[in-house]
Amino acid sequence: MLPVSVCIITKNEEQYIGTCLEKLSRYDWEIIVTDTGSTDRTVEIAKRYTPNVFHFPWINDFSAARNYCISKASRCWILNVDCDEYLTCSETPQEMKRRLSPCFQLPQQAGMIEIINPHASSINDTVSVEHIARFFHKDYYTYQGTVHEQPAPIAGGPVSYFFLPLSFYHAGYSNEAVLKKKAARNIQLLEQAILNNDKDPYLYYQLGQSHFVTGDARKACDAFEQGLSFEVDPHLQYVRTMVESYGYSLLQLKKYEQALQFEGIYETFCSHADFVFLMGLIYMNNAMFDEAIAQFLHATDIPDHSVDGVNSYLAYYNAGVIYECAGMAEEALGFYEKCGEYQPALEGMARLRKGNVT
Repeated sequence: MLPVSVCIITKNEEQYIGTCLEKLSRYDWEIIVTDTGSTDRTVEIAKRYTPNVFHFPWINDFSAARNYCISKASRCWILNVDCDEYLTCSETPQEMKRRLSPCFQLPQQAGMIEIINPHASSINDTVSVEHIARFFHKDYYTYQGTVHEQPAPIAGGPVSYFFLPLSFYHAGYSNEAVLKKKAARNIQLLEQAILNNDKDPYLYYQLGQSHFVTGDARKACDAFEQGLSFEVDPHLQYVRTMVESYGYSLLQLKKYEQALQFEGIYETFCSHADFVFLMGLIYMNNAMFDEAIAQFLHATDIPDHSVDGVNSYLAYYNAGVIYECAGMAEEALGFYEKCGEYQPALEGMARLRKGNVT
């Protein structure tokens, strides 16, 4: 038996919870579900997979709900999962035990799982990957934060992380309407949280992300600027993402010259292909085409990335667009051919071949 309790909080998740629990129930994990007021079939479906279904009144506090759920767990290691996140592996229980066993030697650290987000980035029709702390020993960690809650050491002090070798597909991120509805809800909670603690850059980051999802680039910019006005650690993933999302917000607002100021932080963030790709777009929108091509091609040499394609087909495609617009058809075709089955590149190749480019 693995000493793991999977903890899930729910509210009107009948669309997702069955698939989520079906994939989790393959393994010898205790499953704890805490419902916060569903009016659909969520509770009925959950009871098919676990007898451990509890109820907690929703008080606009995600940490309170998660900590209540954790209090019902009988095992010491907690894996927190959302209903719209599906475990991607298909290993046997024995293989899973071998995979996770080393992690049980790290009770004072929090484990980060991989979340695959389809269409969740600012680049259309792409997939982004993020790592989120969701696994910990309940004697050492508890949740803090009313929204976009995070595990924090019970004894205080900084969080130490390790990577848990588990990956989840975030199905809810493929539904734009659901995504926007959740973002709108989170904006209200985040604004209240900021009133209570306006010195936390992470809250401004999440507020900016929520505004970005709802399509309000101006408010997103304002939130990102506020978050980045604090002294933040550029090595943290959320800081990198905040910088990149801020850049895309500026581009959406056509503040191209302001976005050029990112040159001043280039050395800090250029180890990440997403940032280098973004610099290519910034140069492209400032009609600095040689610089843009150089950045797109440089991005293809950087393995570290979050959004699918920024270090491969998307970078090659943008280089091809620049060459096509410059009337350099053969060069454009060469880059489009590097894009595989990326549909805009295929359309570019068709245009150029129609013009008898060989």
